[in-house]
Amino acid sequence: MPIIKPVNGKSPLIPSDCYIAENATIVGEVTIGKQCSIWFNAVIRGDVHFIKIGDKVNVQDGAVIHATYQKSPTTIGNNVSIGHNAIVHGCTIKDNVLIGMGSIVMDDCIIESNSIIAAGAVVTKNTVVESGSIYAGVPAKKVKDISAELINGEIKRIADNYVEYSSWFK
Repeated sequence: MPIIKPVNGKSPLIPSDCYIAENATIVGEVTIGKQCSIWFNAVIRGDVHFIKIGDKVNVQDGAVIHATYQKSPTTIGNNVSIGHNAIVHGCTIKDNVLIGMGSIVMDDCIIESNSIIAAGAVVTKNTVVESGSIYAGVPAKKVKDISAELINGEIKRIADNYVEYSSWFK
């Protein structure tokens, strides 16, 4: 059974069509949209501020989503993939975004729609990632624009695939 528990009287809200792995942890003021999947060893900790996750979001194995106490909540849009072992902290991620494996997105960042954060990238505090771009490196910088084919071929494909993968476990 996953760990799903209230903190300070605030409980996670999770639709019945979501897949939550047996060892995932979701606590506190967390709202999750439809058709989401929270994978093995993922942690979503809404203990110090709220976390809002849109529809068709996958939080892959070992990823951590948190916020900053009374200052920076975390908001994630629709059709977002949070890669294995990524950290998403006190920031805003808009729709149709891929957060690569092992990357870190820090406080008060805004990741605009149709963007990719490359694996291993570190997006430093207050960075605004412009729509339709790929950011990579430490610290993360824009490396190129994304084509429409990449948006549909990678970002959308991964989000759709994770809806399918989660059906195998339900």
